[in-house]
Amino acid sequence: MHITVKCFATLGPFQPAESDRYPLQPGESAEDVMRRLGIAPDSVAVLFVNGRHAEPGVTLADGDRVSLFPAVGGG
Repeated sequence: MHITVKCFATLGPFQPAESDRYPLQPGESAEDVMRRLGIAPDSVAVLFVNGRHAEPGVTLADGDRVSLFPAVGGG
């Protein structure tokens, strides 16, 4: 099973080399994937699965598209 993972802005360095074929274990959640990538779940402000807002505990399925965004600051 595989998913697509996209990491944006300051999370970009965590994006896997094969982001369009990232391996997924059965029953794995978005939070599990974040931890495997070395991303602290609390550093992700917005999570999309298949273009829809999702919670970190959502169980992922083969072919899902996961997008991770950090909090954005400025002034």
